[in-house]
Amino acid sequence: MTGAPGTASPQEGIEQNSARARILDAAFATFAARGYAQTTMLEIATRAKVSKRELYVLVGNKQDMLATCIAERAGRMRMPSDMPPPHDRDSLGEVLAAFGERLLREATAPPVLAVFRLAIAEAERAPEIAQTLDSVARAAARRELAGVIAKARAAGLIEGDTVPLTSRFLALLWGDLMVSLLLRLAESPTPEEAKRRARDATTAFLRLCGTGAD
Repeated sequence: MTGAPGTASPQEGIEQNSARARILDAAFATFAARGYAQTTMLEIATRAKVSKRELYVLVGNKQDMLATCIAERAGRMRMPSDMPPPHDRDSLGEVLAAFGERLLREATAPPVLAVFRLAIAEAERAPEIAQTLDSVARAAARRELAGVIAKARAAGLIEGDTVPLTSRFLALLWGDLMVSLLLRLAESPTPEEAKRRARDATTAFLRLCGTGAD
């Protein structure tokens, strides 16, 4: 039995998803190896073993591919949708520590660091890389954290404005780690190190921003 006209069958859907994944992997690998500006659609198609037409149909143009690669990675930084909002200081600490740990682990993964390095290397020739990285990935992480902090403020768990509080937590979480990683002066934190760093940042944040309410 076939699907309705104009719709893909289950098998076709699987094949399209597989081809799309290959395209994104090929795009990222080629960007990293050749540079964004020098990469051509033909090179990506050849590496992904698809036609140029499939590139445009399944993903889009070169900038679309970059944005999709970044957006899919940024999606991994989101907190579970079923996580309850913080209702006291302890639950707020758990949420912040979990967010911090997830952000550290995802943002310091080798493919993500490679995108940051690519954005720096191509800053003049292809500023859209840095713009996409900032507007898609970094903005998504800040919105996620700001949402947690806004709920905590509404519950009277912390004092201050959401935007400065968001920046403060991120500053405590990162310190100079990202700069050291981009300069290859440090290794990405292990899961244990990410957990400890997130816990330490959370403890310091709550000490600085608490209301005294428990």
